[in-house]
Amino acid sequence: MKSSLGAKTIAYPTPVFIVGTYDAQGHPNAMAVAWGGICCSKPPCVAISVRKATYTYGNLVERKAFTVSIPSQDHMVAADYFGIASGRDCDKFAVTGLTPVRSELVDAPYVGEFPLVLECKIVHTAELGLHTLFAGEILDVKAEESCLGPDGKLSAELVRPFSWAPAENWYYATGERLGRGFSVGKALETESE
Repeated sequence: MKSSLGAKTIAYPTPVFIVGTYDAQGHPNAMAVAWGGICCSKPPCVAISVRKATYTYGNLVERKAFTVSIPSQDHMVAADYFGIASGRDCDKFAVTGLTPVRSELVDAPYVGEFPLVLECKIVHTAELGLHTLFAGEILDVKAEESCLGPDGKLSAELVRPFSWAPAENWYYATGERLGRGFSVGKALETESE
């Protein structure tokens, strides 16, 4: 039997995205965003939802671009800080000691020390209530070479991303491999024949 928890913002896994933007004066800013994910395959797009009250919101509207930096578990403390502090009040990059890197493709910075980056131009916005959804077309994905496996493909095991559990307010490490996607389910096809 299932217990009703009510209408809540709970889904697993919930990503830890660090969204990079420039403000009107060209200062780099970064914000932790948990409401987000891939939203289209072709063109490749990622969506983030941001409250109008945030400093990042104005930057997104002004610059029409953002980056998503995916932190490794080694940068959990800095990633959490990006969600606690406001760019209105401080330079988050200076406080964390991390490096803002200017994207060559979009008008936004990314976190140089984080292993994975998506560079995005905003292609759609939608007012959803408290949040505004920004869909960004992914113009490029940049990954540290140390996160590529022997086959040259990105490895989650080497990126070491983590997720946030909103119901508990805890961060969790990415777990073990369970099975290859679009493959393990084929066993059921064989059984049904």
